[in-house]
Formats: sequence, C-alpha cells, structure tokens
Amino acid sequence: MNKQLIIKDLGLKDYKETWDYQEDLFAKTVALKVQNKKQATYLPTPNHFLFVEHHHVFTLGKSGNLDHLLVSEAVLREKEASFYKINRGGDITYHGPGQIVGYPILDLENFFTDIHKYLRLLEETVILTLAEYGITATRSPGETGVWLDVGTPFARKICAMGVRASRWVTMHGFALNVNTDLGYFDLMIPCGIKGKAVTSMTAELNGVPQDMAAVKTRLLKHFLALFEAELKA
Repeated sequence: MNKQLIIKDLGLKDYKETWDYQEDLFAKTVALKVQNKKQATYLPTPNHFLFVEHHHVFTLGKSGNLDHLLVSEAVLREKEASFYKINRGGDITYHGPGQIVGYPILDLENFFTDIHKYLRLLEETVILTLAEYGITATRSPGETGVWLDVGTPFARKICAMGVRASRWVTMHGFALNVNTDLGYFDLMIPCGIKGKAVTSMTAELNGVPQDMAAVKTRLLKHFLALFEAELKA
C-alpha cells in the first residue's frame, strides 16, 4: 500500500479550473485501479492533497436544494460570485478568499475502506488544528463538519465538508474558515441547515487575522499523523 502524499498548494484559483484538475487526478487514479485489476498487476496508486483558496463561489451538492441559495444570479454577479452544481455530497456551501480548502484525492485502499472513518478523520484533522489556536471545536451529531458550542443556542459552523468517492478514490473535501468574509454566508442557508450561524478563526480570535500558511502547516501535520501517511519525497 502506498501511503505517500503528494502535496500541492494551488494558491488563489478559479473553482471550475480546480474542479477540472481534481477530476483529472481522480480519473487517472480510478483508471490505474481498473488497469491493475484487469491485468492482475500492481502499480501503486497516488495520493494527492491539494490546498487552495477560491474566488467567491457557491456550490450545490448533488442532493442539495437550490432554494437554499437566497439571491438571484444578478446579485451573485454584483458580489462577483459564481455558482456551480457539483457531484459531491452535502448541500450548499460557499468558498472564497481567506478560506483554506483541502482536497484529498486518495485511494482509500491505501489506508482503509471506510467512508465514515474517512470523514471523521477529516473532522479530527480540523479539530486538532483549531485546538492549537485555543479554539474548542467538535462534531455535531448528524451534521458533517466541524462546529463550536454544539447543543447550545450559540452553535456555529467553522468548517464545512463534502466528499465524493468511487472505487474508494476520494475527491472534494473540507473548507475551513480562517480569515473568511462571513457576509457571503448571508446569501444562502449554509449546508441547508436553518438557524445556525457560521464563524471563522478570525472571528473566534478577537478579530485577529491568522497566518494562512501556518494553519495549512498544522492541518497537514495532523492529517499525516491521523492517516499514518508521509510526504512523497
């Protein structure tokens, strides 16, 4: 099993361009798995991890409700935001500058074959990272992602998640609000969950903007430890 991780930081990138890049990596990995099976050979499948920030964009998962986008296309244009229906799980979410998006494109057969465990480890990666900043985060039963003050009137989401998997190959991932402009979340019902707020690391740390590179370093550290992976040389 190949547990080496190929890391790539794409910087600030258009959503559709990044989606196409993910699809290409995903398709190549699936094709290699099919080839291995047909030819009874073993060529190791790669594991990719993409970091990216997106320009303002709203995405709707395959089971999402379009009514959860609360504004018209004209308003989106005014806000310089785009909109896409995509093939991940989950409902509607927002991506934008100041938000760290992580896209693991893994062959889970290199690690374990359990999507539930995969999602929980993604959540744990974020939870452990936030703890290093003094932010106590946790899971909310029945609601994928990472939350603060679960079970209280002040419950708020700091990290959204949505994944796709086929033949145990994953794509899409998580979106952690670091220095995100939270005003964009007012244009939708985040993840289709009414009555719950959204927050960011900056908002939780007295309005102090955080160093994105440092947060990425911590996220990667915890991801590698939890998945028992190593960086590809």
